[in-house]
Amino acid sequence: MKITGQYLIDLGYRPAKWFSEALQYINDKDLSEVEISEYLEQFQSPEPIPLKETPAEFIINIKAENDDEIENVGKVIETMSEMLKTPTMIGGALMPDACPTGEKGIIPVGGVAIAKNAIHPGMHSADICCSVMLTDFGKIDPKLVLDAGHKHTHFGIGGRARGNQFSMPMELVEEFRNNAFLNDEKLISTAREHLGTQGDGNHFMFVGISKNTGNTMLITHHGSRAPGAFLYDKGMKTAERFRRELSPETLKVNAWIPFETEEGQSYWEALQIIRKWTKCNHESIHEAILKELKIEKKDRFWNEHNFVFRDGDLFYHAKGATPLDEKFLPDITGPRLIPLNMAEPVLIVSGATNDRNLGFAPHGAGRNFSRSAHKRTLEHKTNEEVFAEETKGLDVRFFSNEIDISELPSAYKNAQNVRKQMEEFGLGEVIDEVLPYGCIMAGDWKKNAPWKKKKIRK
Repeated sequence: MKITGQYLIDLGYRPAKWFSEALQYINDKDLSEVEISEYLEQFQSPEPIPLKETPAEFIINIKAENDDEIENVGKVIETMSEMLKTPTMIGGALMPDACPTGEKGIIPVGGVAIAKNAIHPGMHSADICCSVMLTDFGKIDPKLVLDAGHKHTHFGIGGRARGNQFSMPMELVEEFRNNAFLNDEKLISTAREHLGTQGDGNHFMFVGISKNTGNTMLITHHGSRAPGAFLYDKGMKTAERFRRELSPETLKVNAWIPFETEEGQSYWEALQIIRKWTKCNHESIHEAILKELKIEKKDRFWNEHNFVFRDGDLFYHAKGATPLDEKFLPDITGPRLIPLNMAEPVLIVSGATNDRNLGFAPHGAGRNFSRSAHKRTLEHKTNEEVFAEETKGLDVRFFSNEIDISELPSAYKNAQNVRKQMEEFGLGEVIDEVLPYGCIMAGDWKKNAPWKKKKIRK
């Protein structure tokens, strides 16, 4: 009698990739029922891992400074507590800029979650390796740098058109091709198109003056664009396959890839490749501006604040948290960068691990309200009025030429409160500040998006 997949299902096995190989072996060898039972023992699924009854302990480096922040802090602690019931979790921390990003159980912005031998794609999110890079331009008029930056950067949807693309290093292309998650020619083509782009949302190009030296500094903020989103999507699907088998009780967004598996090793490698691409993305913009101005850089450093960092068998998932400890950064070249908002200095900080920070600092000022909720508080004013009030004395530009009031200073937490809590909780030492001259952001690029124009014409 030929054994079929239904026979295995009737024995209690869930359909899986190994079915076809096992069925061929069983039928080719014409195994008896006893022999089939003995053979199938290797495919027995482990007992499902339940959620923790109580969350792993975490450190709270945030407190409400005013009435607006009370609800935000409560939600952040609630979602962090739920997330840390995930079986792999052994600890975590909240930063002063923490804010929730969705349903209860999703890691908040400003959260650090430590997993043992596991990578959780949902805890680094689609914006893998969101990061900041600083180049010191020396004694030069900041307007010249911002003007050149406006000429060479690219914000908004999509990538650069052919003829205006930056060259992606061939060794990086080969790394994509040699990784199981990234070996996709369409993805590689997209990676070429998106090199030298900054996207939208809170990403920016900031120009300012060093408080210590008086030098003009350029700072860019963006992540891994479409290549990172592609990897995130594949990572979540892979993690979901493991979740269904290992821990069905775990929230889908908190599914994990066991590091010791082939998939885990390959995904970790893919994260490092995307990290290299993102760094190259920053560098391509900075180098184009230096070339335009015919000057050499004085200094440069960068750090990500949305990534997974490894220390032995522990994986630190930082969703909007700046690594202070050098063990997390393989190419450390200087201090770390913490932007607040377009009207505040970018902080240059140093620091080390202590008993409160787990080796991390905040990544910015965070939000108390959603973008839409913030906009509702300003409905009594025009966008132009809000813009004029909040950017007075600054050279602030929107790449789309459409004001986005959800990225103006009032959309963010009070910067001074964040700085005060950084000092109170030992979250890095400010060693310099880049005082704002101006910045470029995407702006409300959806307002006149091509599909909307087409709709209007109809």
